[in-house]
Amino acid sequence: MKPTMPANHAGGAGFTGFSERTIEFMWNLRLNNNKTWFEANKDAFVRDFQTPMKQLGRDVFMRISAEFSGRDFIHKVARIYRDARRVRDGEPYRANLWFTIERPAEEWTSTPVFWFELAPDNWSYGLGFYAARAETMSKLRARIDDDPAAFEKLIAPLDGQDEFVLDGPEYARKKEAPTNKTAPWYNKKTLSLIHNHPIGDALFSPELADRLVKGYAFLMPLYDYLITLDSTGSG
Repeated sequence: MKPTMPANHAGGAGFTGFSERTIEFMWNLRLNNNKTWFEANKDAFVRDFQTPMKQLGRDVFMRISAEFSGRDFIHKVARIYRDARRVRDGEPYRANLWFTIERPAEEWTSTPVFWFELAPDNWSYGLGFYAARAETMSKLRARIDDDPAAFEKLIAPLDGQDEFVLDGPEYARKKEAPTNKTAPWYNKKTLSLIHNHPIGDALFSPELADRLVKGYAFLMPLYDYLITLDSTGSG
């Protein structure tokens, strides 16, 4: 059963879907991750990988921003070039790309973001933290302790849907949550709500943008809750 979410909108102008060439490029880059190969295939990168990712990110961002105004969202598309300071395996390029929709923050890794990521063998999207601060998760547990019924009401729409699952590392020593339903959240070191999908037809259709918009809209109440736990944003 899919989440109950807003009705379809027409696909945003620009994004028409990724292609088999996109997947072929990613696999070839994974096998030939060096400057010589990349420079020889840069036109394919721009045409088949970078451009559709930018189109998808822009289209989804514009629609989400229009539907949920007042949240000061920005969107970013990852660069293919890895940070030279972190290239220790001799591979200067990413074989995956992603975009995020988020609120401006100095440390984006510790603030909740919506994301879409495409890798050679799968794609994913959802809402969450790359690495939430311990202080943020402590605030979450305190909120749950104060009013577990309110938190259960917030997460109730996740029951009976199969688009998103709760993910993230847990504490080795379990913390005692106030209720069974809040326990999976209570014991996360960081968390995300994620949908993982194998490479297939969904990726090659302009309707992918519709799916992301609906998914983000469904998760927006949780974003609005999580952002209040964060102290790194601009608002």
